[in-house]
Amino acid sequence: MSPHRWQKSSYCQEGDACVHISSTPTTVHIADADPPRTVLAVSPDAFTALLGLLKSPGGH
Repeated sequence: MSPHRWQKSSYCQEGDACVHISSTPTTVHIADADPPRTVLAVSPDAFTALLGLLKSPGGH
């Protein structure tokens, strides 16, 4: 059992193409599925910067 509390992206459609997020005070974990197969761990500042880029005009 994973020690993380994963939250599925609100933009997720049906199927496995979903992003899941889990966080601690010092790390944000980004996973490709539930249960996660691949997990990227970044700082909260890096995650905030990623979200800013994705929300910007031309972001994907």
